[in-house]
Amino acid sequence: MRLHAALALALSLATPALAQTTAAGNGTPLTEPPAETLLGPEAFDKISDKTERSVAIFNEMGKVLTHPRCLNCHPVTGGPTQGDDMHPHSPPVVRGDADFGAPGMTCNTCHGAANVAFSTGEGSIPGHEPWSLAPVSMGWQGQSLGAICAQIKDPAKNGGKDLEALWEHNAHDGLVGWGWVPGPGRAPAPGSQEIFGALTRAWIDTGAACPSG
Repeated sequence: MRLHAALALALSLATPALAQTTAAGNGTPLTEPPAETLLGPEAFDKISDKTERSVAIFNEMGKVLTHPRCLNCHPVTGGPTQGDDMHPHSPPVVRGDADFGAPGMTCNTCHGAANVAFSTGEGSIPGHEPWSLAPVSMGWQGQSLGAICAQIKDPAKNGGKDLEALWEHNAHDGLVGWGWVPGPGRAPAPGSQEIFGALTRAWIDTGAACPSG
């Protein structure tokens, strides 16, 4: 009964334009045709200086890292945002102690393992297992690309990941991959998870250099 009530609340308050399709689970790169271009690492092969090439590759990765599909779950303060305009989450929610919402109103109260279509056919409640906010230490809404780069490289802020674990996360994590198949009404992240993973690999192999600023 609690789940039905929560779903009804979400349906009554959600924006109809937020339609989605079902995303695959963890471990499956999601490569549905993108709405925006993301260059692959080979586009930067002619940059002879290795550090400059590394920075250029990360700047291309930044198209994904600063896209609403990524930023909405990486807030610096408060709860999540939603939509391409990154408006406050509706219904109002808080981060909670475990980045999973408040007791009695955790993320999985409304968000299941897959997207759930509205009965009107005009949208859906997004879903994936797991569904949660990134930790506060990985919040980067409003941060410069250089600051984001420093954050994701720092094991003290990124959940203890070294660069190889970071590549695995970017290339294969299912919740990351959901951003490329959010469905009608939400713009997908640029490119594909496959390209994003390849860029991450090339960035690491060229020294994982960060942009200035």
